[in-house]
Amino acid sequence: MTTDPTWITTPITPGILRGALELEHTAHGVLPHRLPASARAQNTDPGLALAESQPSGVRLAFRTAATVVELDTLRTRRVYLGAPPRPEGVYDLLVDGRLAAQAVATGGHILTVDMAAGSAEIQAGPPGIARFAGLPGGEKDVEIWLPHNETTELVALRTDAPVTPAADPGRKGWLHHGSSISHGSDAASPTTTWPALAAGLGGVELTNLGFGGSALLDPFTARAMRDTPADLISVKIGINLVNTDLMRLRAFTPAVHGFLDTLREGHPTTPLLVISPILCPMHETTPGPSAFDPDSLGTGQLRLTAVGDPAEVPLGKLTLTVIRDELARIVEQRAADDPHLHHLDGRTLYGEADTAELPLPDGLHPDAATHRRMGERFAELAFAPDGPFGRASS
Repeated sequence: MTTDPTWITTPITPGILRGALELEHTAHGVLPHRLPASARAQNTDPGLALAESQPSGVRLAFRTAATVVELDTLRTRRVYLGAPPRPEGVYDLLVDGRLAAQAVATGGHILTVDMAAGSAEIQAGPPGIARFAGLPGGEKDVEIWLPHNETTELVALRTDAPVTPAADPGRKGWLHHGSSISHGSDAASPTTTWPALAAGLGGVELTNLGFGGSALLDPFTARAMRDTPADLISVKIGINLVNTDLMRLRAFTPAVHGFLDTLREGHPTTPLLVISPILCPMHETTPGPSAFDPDSLGTGQLRLTAVGDPAEVPLGKLTLTVIRDELARIVEQRAADDPHLHHLDGRTLYGEADTAELPLPDGLHPDAATHRRMGERFAELAFAPDGPFGRASS
């Protein structure tokens, strides 16, 4: 931290924050949330509570002539017993829309998860600093994208020149909901998750409600989306419903209808894209749940396996094949009365031809290269002049 008396501290307020639905004031500063308090109050799942507090797609956006920026944060890192260390969360700094610097914060809490025992323990740590120096002089637009995979309390923003909120970019707002794959899973950094890459290529402002393990058609998530301003909306449905073995086909179909009905209460004519699951070989025809493969512990790469029984599919158990077919049918049925509703087969983002070149390292989550491919393909399909989002821009 510099001791220069000209150092300027700027309050972190909603005026310089994008991609969060709410800011919670904490003992240290503010904590961005991707679900509002009303939704969090109805949630009983610690996994979702952790996921929504990880600021995937959340960024500070301001205008400044500063050449040095320091961000005091209090991060929470996850450590899994018996597993390789997870990569540290990365902060991406953009200048006038281009990546200019990256940093990793110091300090923070450590959350140690024992998967075998089903327990977790937190070790408290101090706030740390993500520092960016040597930025170009002169007035410029700066964005700092927060780590997509670490809960991040924002303590203080310091610069060596004044800061003002960035001007409204005048771009359409894209609201997206999905699973850990949309959250960012094993992407290299917050601007290289597939939704962030697609948003950059499509020229839109992203609000990412991708929640690891928690794209489960929760009504409170639908209501949060209903009440959030958006010009474009997408929902990616399927993998979590299979790998948690949460519901059967009898419940799935009305739950999808109910989720879409709720979205339409707040966004009756907004382009709405329903995306089915990307290819995941272990769950194409084998239902859930998924489980960690104990044989992979200590090997350097955790792997997941499907432990459901294919013989139960005729009884209503969900597989990715079943979900894709049903989503296509639901969208076709509803689109007869809703011309702004569209469908995208997730295998166009990652399919059979991709598995040999870019296999899913743990059997479920795409790696950094696959995130890039998915983001580029989504932008080509969705934001094309004749695509579901491109038509909305014409």
